[in-house]
Amino acid sequence: MMNYVWGAMLTLSFIFALITNRLDELPSGILNGAVNAVETAIKLLGSLALWNGITEIMTKAGIDKLLQRLLSPFMRLIFPNYSKTSAGTAICANITANLLGLGNAATPLGIEAMRRMKSISGSDTADDECVRFVIINSAALTLIPTTVASLRENAGSTAPFSVMLPVWLSGITALISALIVEKLLSKGWK
Repeated sequence: MMNYVWGAMLTLSFIFALITNRLDELPSGILNGAVNAVETAIKLLGSLALWNGITEIMTKAGIDKLLQRLLSPFMRLIFPNYSKTSAGTAICANITANLLGLGNAATPLGIEAMRRMKSISGSDTADDECVRFVIINSAALTLIPTTVASLRENAGSTAPFSVMLPVWLSGITALISALIVEKLLSKGWK
């Protein structure tokens, strides 16, 4: 699928460069874009490695169990079937990483949580709590938008964390809206 996307992007770039009479700038634009993409990926890789390491240290130190106890009222309410299982621990780790704005570091934790939820449920079909977990992840509620701030700083922003209020408002709005729709459409709703 991605081959088609890249092919379409290159074809459209060529067409628009031809239309705007900027065909001579196309090769350098493609190369500069590739260089910028690699530089950005390398800069984000350091942050990702740091937080993945911190997550591993938290797990070995038992902080993940402490977080699970702190989040237990929320977990019992939102994930009653998984709150006291190994899936609950993985869900807490994922939610914590997302709250810290570490979407890239949260991804492997989310995959692990879904794997554990599937193992516990014994079904290949997502139950309401699995759907709720995906919704919470998709809403991207973030207290500290570290990845966004890092990208803004790399792009030359003098105030990379100035987006905190819009990030909070959009995350809260998305989360509440999505949970309401999920509740209305869930299999358990009568």
